Amino acid sequence: MTTRRGLLLLPLLSFACMVSAAPDVPQGETITLKAAHLFDGAGAGLKDAGVLVVQGDRILQVGGQAPAGARVIDLGDATLLPGFIDAHTHLTDQLNPNYYRGVYDQLMRFPAEQAFYAALYARRTLEAGFTTVRNVGARDFVDVGLRNAINAGIAVGPRILTAVHGIGSPGGHFDDFAFPPERVRPEGPIEGICSGPDQCRQAVRYQMKWGADVIKIAASGGVLSESDPVDVPQLTPEELSAIISEAHKWNRKVAAHCHGDTAARLAIAAGVDSIEHGSFLTEDTLKQMKAKGVYLVPTRLAIYWVMKQVDTFPPQIAAKARAAAAAHEKMFRTALRVGVPIAFGTDSGVSPHGMNALEFSLMTDLGMSPAAALEAGTRDAARLLGIDNDTGTLERGKAADIVAVPGNVLEDIHATEHPTFVMRGGRVIVQNGGG
Repeated sequence: MTTRRGLLLLPLLSFACMVSAAPDVPQGETITLKAAHLFDGAGAGLKDAGVLVVQGDRILQVGGQAPAGARVIDLGDATLLPGFIDAHTHLTDQLNPNYYRGVYDQLMRFPAEQAFYAALYARRTLEAGFTTVRNVGARDFVDVGLRNAINAGIAVGPRILTAVHGIGSPGGHFDDFAFPPERVRPEGPIEGICSGPDQCRQAVRYQMKWGADVIKIAASGGVLSESDPVDVPQLTPEELSAIISEAHKWNRKVAAHCHGDTAARLAIAAGVDSIEHGSFLTEDTLKQMKAKGVYLVPTRLAIYWVMKQVDTFPPQIAAKARAAAAAHEKMFRTALRVGVPIAFGTDSGVSPHGMNALEFSLMTDLGMSPAAALEAGTRDAARLLGIDNDTGTLERGKAADIVAVPGNVLEDIHATEHPTFVMRGGRVIVQNGGG
């Protein structure tokens, strides 16, 4: 007898059969990539006469001669690099220049409709050379659906590690807008909004239940939320300890949205894995991060993009943006001097998806070397995400996540903004020129 549950499953089973019946890409094909230069991301600097041999979805060989019978793609005067990794994205949404129109769009779009936008943003991100992203907060589980669709091969995009809902306090940066509660239901632990250690632990478990690879928290206030000060702590030490200890028990890392210095200190003491943004961090706090191996994910691109249009925001948001921007440059230069581990992250979604690589030059403009910036966006980001055994460097046995950019990338970091070749897991996504 077919139950109601069984009837509901029948369309899904039929769809699964349709997907599995689709033709597979050839397995085991050997491709040799050649370019004038190669940057492996593993600290060896730039090598001339770059050669990579790919078989299936893995790197088979770095350097040497092309195997007999391999398909050769000669990219000419270009640099081969590991696929870029963005450790701070919001792939399922994009900031509307009209702030309140953006609020309306969030309320009025069906999740299925928003999923089409998310798929578009994912494709743009991959075509820009970003083969892996960490998605740190989304609504309506669109991020989980997007990740699963990409993994199943029915959508095109980067490898995604996602956080589902960000976890924060009522009235804080991750809470919903200040709608009248009798008209819009206030959010709770399922949506990541919690008060007290027990609720916050519950919020972590809910995010993991629905597929979170990483946990995101709002340790301090934010710029693009109207009611909260940007630098004030929004979680108590007890709440932070509950969230981070629970996540770590389940082998999930914790990323803390944090502009304020006091909030950062609380999160560091509780064992957080990374501080995102970090606008007002002091030198002493940065030294604590270095000592404990806590990564800074600076998101210079978010600062840059918001300041380009700061006068279009509501006055209270514009004031917070100006204060954060004024402090952020000094903080970043201090972080470089102190030697804090830095992972590349853009906050894309605040800026348009697909321009992620501008972050490389925004970091080098403040004194980071081109090689260090590239390592932040490959090897070091992979280490933060816990996937460095599989990607982040060009080494035998690792995933064939590969990008090529014009010329010598160490001489022109802006070349990262114009990839001529993108391969994700052995599949060619972008190829401009070459055999």
